[in-house]
Amino acid sequence: MCSVNTTPRTRPRAGGPLAAVAAVALSAALPLALPATARAATAAPAAADASCAVLAPGASATAEAAVRAACGQIGVWYSWGGGHGATPGATYGYYDGSDPDSLHDGERMGFDCSGLVRYAYAQATGRDLLNGTSDDQFHTSHAAARFSAGQGTAPLLPGDLMFWGSGHIHHVAVYLGAGQMVEAYESGTRIRVAPVRTGGDYAGAVRIDGSGSVPPPPANGGTTFETWGTGVRTHSAPSVRASVVDTFPGPGQVSVMCQQHAETVTAEGYTNDIWSRLADGSWLTNIYIKGPASLPGVPDCGGSPTPPPSGGSKPFQTWGTGVRTHASADVGAPVVDYFPQPTTVNVVCQAHAQTVTAEGYTNDAWSRLTDGSWMTNIYIKGPEWLPGVATC
Repeated sequence: MCSVNTTPRTRPRAGGPLAAVAAVALSAALPLALPATARAATAAPAAADASCAVLAPGASATAEAAVRAACGQIGVWYSWGGGHGATPGATYGYYDGSDPDSLHDGERMGFDCSGLVRYAYAQATGRDLLNGTSDDQFHTSHAAARFSAGQGTAPLLPGDLMFWGSGHIHHVAVYLGAGQMVEAYESGTRIRVAPVRTGGDYAGAVRIDGSGSVPPPPANGGTTFETWGTGVRTHSAPSVRASVVDTFPGPGQVSVMCQQHAETVTAEGYTNDIWSRLADGSWLTNIYIKGPASLPGVPDCGGSPTPPPSGGSKPFQTWGTGVRTHASADVGAPVVDYFPQPTTVNVVCQAHAQTVTAEGYTNDAWSRLTDGSWMTNIYIKGPEWLPGVATC
């Protein structure tokens, strides 16, 4: 009902060369989420629900903050895969492959059950403690206490996480107290308050330990990512044979400066040749960094990141995955760049050119970026014709 296969997001798979990825032609028929501005209301929480609150005493300040964060999303869409972006927060989901009610999740910005829990505790702690599926969250190393299904709700406090599943956990909700919980239930519904359910395949509850200091922001412009696994080593060069710089006994956070193709590594059933250079100069195989094989928004160590706006250009956010830019305003033109995840682009001007149709949207407006390449405005957050951007 709610578990999400986040394998591509949480444990990298093998990835081809970065340059080769850019050679794939854009398919305008790819299933893509709607631009944020096209359906902004779908992600906006409804008016505060008085029934969604801390309904019993005894919880920690962190747990109460997590409850308030989850309650702040009442009325937001359930969306399969929602909330599992590079950082906690609502995202567009995708079709789960079986439930007809999930067919429109690509048009709904919101959360699935584990995405909501991830967001709530990230807001409460300033740390991305619970990035993963409901099954990952049930087995989290951040548990301060665990309660069996047979104990029911008697020992529970607001902020405790309730889980369902036999063998494999498929759903999680946040306990409010007084026999109530807040949850992202299933496709076609919105985040809601509901009476607790302790029958069926209820598996028990976990109390999260949110103590500890918040990690400092990334150094020198790096990007923070979560690691996974135990006994993970960083090296002085992008090779497992290079000298060890540091060892992580368990999951943690790292600041990634750039990434590049280097030695191919196979571990934990995954193969990847991309390594990330951390803020301390050491290297870590991307296999142990939560995210796709090539981390979104991280530049190649041999190249340079997107330059700041210049020459009258304006920055805009893109949306969707697998977005390509082209040598001219035509999907049949050679591919210049490839964006595996949403990013920022600097737009110089725009023009009417080839008409493109994708997921029910049709637009003939294209934007020219600072590198001279072109992108259909369908993939840029904003109206069909971007405000404040000159005509080419």
